[in-house]
Amino acid sequence: MSIRWRDAMEQALYGPDGFFVSGAGPADHFRTSVHASPAFAAALHRLIATVDAALEHPTPLTVVDVGAGRGELLRTLHASIAGATDTSLAHRLRLTAVERAPRPADLPAEITWTHEIPAGVTGLLLATEWLDNVPLDLAVATPAGWRYLLVDPATGEETVGSPVSPEDADWLARWWSPPADDDPGTRAEIGQTRDDAWGNALGRLDRGLAVTVDYGHLRETRPPAGTLTGYRNGRQVPPVPDGSCDVTAHLAVDSVAAAGAQVAQVPYTLVAQRTALRALGADGRRPPLERASTDPAGYLRALSAASAVAELIDPAGLGGHWWLLQPAGVTLDPLVAP
Repeated sequence: MSIRWRDAMEQALYGPDGFFVSGAGPADHFRTSVHASPAFAAALHRLIATVDAALEHPTPLTVVDVGAGRGELLRTLHASIAGATDTSLAHRLRLTAVERAPRPADLPAEITWTHEIPAGVTGLLLATEWLDNVPLDLAVATPAGWRYLLVDPATGEETVGSPVSPEDADWLARWWSPPADDDPGTRAEIGQTRDDAWGNALGRLDRGLAVTVDYGHLRETRPPAGTLTGYRNGRQVPPVPDGSCDVTAHLAVDSVAAAGAQVAQVPYTLVAQRTALRALGADGRRPPLERASTDPAGYLRALSAASAVAELIDPAGLGGHWWLLQPAGVTLDPLVAP
């Protein structure tokens, strides 16, 4: 039986046997910035320290990772901060992973594991490649207007359903470029559920900074064929919502940003990952070759560090991610400049 994509994704990703709930976790199937290099966590460590200073070193300072996988990012942050020379932050820090899967047996006891974003957060709320897995509806342009796309969860076969709701029609009119009259079949990914999810997350942040990192696009560059796809065992596959693969679609990042700003009532910053990581000290540039003759050991260390960052800032890959930084309840200078 064919159903709307939003319902199919919810069951496939988060049902009892869903992709993100069962098995070893998403790291076995696709590579994110968190998995690519410890330089990503090191940059976030610097960001945490900046937010901590802006908040005047509260006790506790909470870092919440939404869509935490199996806790990979928080494990790295825990080790990094625990090993830092300044122990003040380590003593005040509270790390919380938000994920629908059961708590991993080997997760450090210092990391809290929960299925819901906690309320009253003071600190940093992170969402790295979370919103792209928030289920959403798909629509297709027809001579009679936008209609929902339906999908058979077992096969991925699509059919055209009913006209979109007035609310979804309003979202499409505001945020998705209208199809040309002579181009029926144009697809759209209705991002209202992502806007709502981001707004709800910001409602849990009393004071601090929320950061989402994800693939995305702006209204003037919406892809006419959409971005829905699947991943399994490190390979891109057709997005069949049967629970055997990740099913994901890029963000309408401008829509998400506007929804968050409406909740926080504070301006946001939106930049490419390449820009954000360089602002946080992850440079990626090779050291001068002449250093190899004067300081060979230092040259090799710098070269290794640059190589580790290169994948994170490659504009054709992970460097093409967007960083959306949304302060809440506190005045913060832009942490990275557009």
